[in-house]
Amino acid sequence: LAEADDLLREGLVWRIFKPDPNDDGKLPLIATANGGTTRFALEPGSYLVHAAFGRAGITKRISLSADNREEVLVLDAGGLKLNAVLSGGVRIPRDKLRFSVYSGEEEADGERALILPDAKPEDIIRLNSGTYHIVSNYGAENAIIRADLRVEAGKLTEATVEHKAAELTLKLVREAGGEALADTAWSVINPSGEVIKESVGAFSSMVLAEGDYTVIAKNKDKLFQRDFTVVAGKNQD
Repeated sequence: LAEADDLLREGLVWRIFKPDPNDDGKLPLIATANGGTTRFALEPGSYLVHAAFGRAGITKRISLSADNREEVLVLDAGGLKLNAVLSGGVRIPRDKLRFSVYSGEEEADGERALILPDAKPEDIIRLNSGTYHIVSNYGAENAIIRADLRVEAGKLTEATVEHKAAELTLKLVREAGGEALADTAWSVINPSGEVIKESVGAFSSMVLAEGDYTVIAKNKDKLFQRDFTVVAGKNQD
C-alpha cells in the first residue's frame, strides 16, 4: 500500500501474535498498532505478524534474533466508496440509503457470498483487490440498483449509482385535504400482482421504483382502490 492515499493508510491495523495457541485455542496477542508503517520492540523468538485492512489482510511468520529487522508486507487491497443519487443528481438522504457488498463470482447454487451488509454511503470499505457485486437499496421496498465494480490494489475506487425512484405518502381521507383516517390497512401492488408494501396506520410512507402500481386501502370493512404512477425523483402524497 506504499502508494495508497492517506484515507487508505488510516485503515491499517498491525497485530503481533505468538505462534503457539493458548489452552483455549487462541493465539496470544502480543502487540497492536495502527498506520502504514510502525515499529515494535520484541524479544528474540518466533512471531506471527498480521496486517488487517478492513476485510483484507495478510499474515507472515517471522523469526527474530537480537539484531534489528525490517519486514515489508504487501497487501493486495484497496478501498471502495459508494453513493447514490436520484435522476438529475439529486441527493438521497443518507439514512435512507444502504449498500451490500457481495462476491463478484456466483457459487454453485447461483448465489453470491455476502461480504459486507448495510454499508453506509461515503464510508470507505476496505477490500482485497478484485471484482465485487454491489447492491444499493433506497428505502426498504423495491428501489434497488445492482452493479459490478472492480477494486484495484492501493487505490480508492469511488462509484455513484442512480436510482429511478421516489418517496410517497399515502392517506385515506373523507374529502380532499381532509384528515387521514386512522387504522387503515394498506397494500401496494405492482402490475404483476406482487405485494410491494403492506402496513397499517393513518399514513403509509415508502420509497418505490418508477412505474405503475395499485394501492388498496381497507378501513372499517370498506375497500378503496386507486391506480397511480411513480415518476423518478418526484416525491408525492
